[in-house]
Amino acid sequence: MIDIKKIWLTDTAIWIQTADGKQACEKFADYASLRNASKAERSDYSCSPYGVHWPHLDEDLSYEGFFAH
Repeated sequence: MIDIKKIWLTDTAIWIQTADGKQACEKFADYASLRNASKAERSDYSCSPYGVHWPHLDEDLSYEGFFAH
């Protein structure tokens, strides 16, 4: 499991930072539900020990996926 210290949004991506200082992002443009969502909808997410979930958009991103590319 990846130890996440911080999560933040920009206009184009969601970023994470691990406890050991690594940073990675996933671009909204790569996911149809996030690409087409409003800023408010993108901001309505929850976090688990495994990833980020947008309940109203039915989208999930695992922390491991941020570092897969």
